Amino acid sequence: MVDLVADLGEGFGAYTMGDDAALLDMLTSANVACGFHAGDPRIMDTTVRHCVERRVAVGAHPSFPDLVGFGRRAMDLTPEEVRTDVLYQVGALQAFAVAHGTRVRHVAPHGRLGNLVAVRADYARAVVDAVAALDESLIVLAQDGELADAARARGLRVGIVGIADRAYRDDATLVPRSEPGAVIHDPDEIARRTLRMVTEGVIQSTGGKDLPIGCDTVLLHGDTPGAIALAGRIREQLLAAGVRITSLDDVLSGKGA
Repeated sequence: MVDLVADLGEGFGAYTMGDDAALLDMLTSANVACGFHAGDPRIMDTTVRHCVERRVAVGAHPSFPDLVGFGRRAMDLTPEEVRTDVLYQVGALQAFAVAHGTRVRHVAPHGRLGNLVAVRADYARAVVDAVAALDESLIVLAQDGELADAARARGLRVGIVGIADRAYRDDATLVPRSEPGAVIHDPDEIARRTLRMVTEGVIQSTGGKDLPIGCDTVLLHGDTPGAIALAGRIREQLLAAGVRITSLDDVLSGKGA
């Protein structure tokens, strides 16, 4: 079993990014931008409505307050700033979710914040404090690392994210986007990596190592040329291999989480 998730609602005002409508039909979950790196009230409202119409689980995608850098720049925030910023963003999305008859199901930190919570214990604790204070039924989406460990220690459910089009270092962290080769563009390679993540529980690092990787959800991207076709191919390939594509709740319940 595996969940399929993508980052949605990442436009701002008159600007759009990615083909959310085409991607939504392939998903079981969505990470919805909450206004700090992308998204605005109108986009958040529309994105949540479209998720509800297609029975896609709504998740929050909080970020550093970095619209100019799309949340991909490191910012020297205090843990208290991280905690309150995450609480603010998830709360905003929860308002739209309630307005459309649903609720936020998970929280998945975006961009540089998502990278740092994997290796910074103080930021990881700050995110967990925000999630636990708001709703202990929320699932924390993370890579293996500090955030996943902190969430489990607080009794929160954790969904491990597999990112097939990003390069992994030998220590299982992602290669920063500022470095060459951080993003993989070959569709055949991405498809192979995805299938191995889900069916074998491994992904190859830049150093040629087969790294063990939990993969409760596969992150699909829709904001690059050919991405929609690739996402469809990945979905079809998983189904052909006998993988059941279902909600994150189902995946974690099936693992006894």
